[in-house]
Amino acid sequence: MTTGPQMAAGWLAVHESDLSHVRRTLHAHPELGRHERATTQLIGSRLEAAGLAPKVLDVGTGLVCDIGTGDGPLVVLRADIDALPLADEKDVLYRSQIPGICHACGHDVHTAAVLGAGLALADHAHRLPGRVRLVFQPAEELMPGGALDVIAEGWLADASAIFALHCDPALEVGRVGIKAGAITAAADTVEVRLTGPGGHTSRPQNTVDLIHALATVATGLPDALSRLVDPRAGLCLVWGHVSAGVARNAIPREGVLQGTLRVLDKDAWHAAPDLVRRVVEGLVTPYGALADVTYVRGVPPVVNDAGAAALLSAAVTAALGPGAAVPTPQSMGGEDFAWYLDHVPGAMARLGVKPPGQERVLDLHQGRFDVDEACLAVAVRVLVTATVAALTAT
Repeated sequence: MTTGPQMAAGWLAVHESDLSHVRRTLHAHPELGRHERATTQLIGSRLEAAGLAPKVLDVGTGLVCDIGTGDGPLVVLRADIDALPLADEKDVLYRSQIPGICHACGHDVHTAAVLGAGLALADHAHRLPGRVRLVFQPAEELMPGGALDVIAEGWLADASAIFALHCDPALEVGRVGIKAGAITAAADTVEVRLTGPGGHTSRPQNTVDLIHALATVATGLPDALSRLVDPRAGLCLVWGHVSAGVARNAIPREGVLQGTLRVLDKDAWHAAPDLVRRVVEGLVTPYGALADVTYVRGVPPVVNDAGAAALLSAAVTAALGPGAAVPTPQSMGGEDFAWYLDHVPGAMARLGVKPPGQERVLDLHQGRFDVDEACLAVAVRVLVTATVAALTAT
């Protein structure tokens, strides 16, 4: 049987430049979560041209596509296809043509890589000892994310393993970060809305000093959580939006805090909503303010299966050579790939995208984020090799 590295190399010898074209087309035409219609159509047309039969998800965007037949194991490769509501600040030919939206998280790379890996595997579908399912998932950047749509439709029901790559701007292209166990954090959203009767700033004793109460929550809640949760859990609450009042001499009737809560430990994640509500109530009671806490579950930590991580690490070495697979720390970022790992063993790895020798790191979720496109071929080699290894190992 042709090996995974051979499959990838043969396909890339003919199609590597086309892979870059796909990525740049996606980058120039980004779409937000649950609106990825043109993206879905582009992916589908590429798969259909290769004789495959992709199926659009019931939610209307995103799709799945099976490669191979028979009763062998099923390995899933997942890509996320949505963009972010950020302006593209790069001066490049493939700069986003959609104002205020860009692929600042590398989902265009993820999509092109899984598409390329799928097409490379499709050239050898009759030789595969099992099946491959490509999942092009919508709405990863939303809460709740599109992974839950894929799972609800049953596309993981018969899967044996699942793999994904995520761009890492801190790693040089040609290197892939691997970690068994938790590799990301849980990420939820928190909104605290305080209300009171309002009044004149000269007489705070006659009303509810709402902004003072809001400030107490803004500083006191993160502080209290750091003392009520095991420090090893890595819980971190950071506010991103604060609003209250319109006049300097009027105490407002309403104020709002919005932020994200991230935590490394799954048990602490499960306990967080009740703890946040309890602490907020304790902080505002002395002031007489009424508190309404909206706590939205986002994603649990991505916890890589040890066996899947070891297989992926071996695949990186087989595809790229010794030294390409490197350790990587657990991050505070959230990823809804975590939901898949509640249903099937798998692993996510970090794909190096930084140009060799570049000192400045253009972090994710910035308008100037970009990648060295040599990472596309790297990703295809790794995904194809890992898929073949998983099919033969199961």
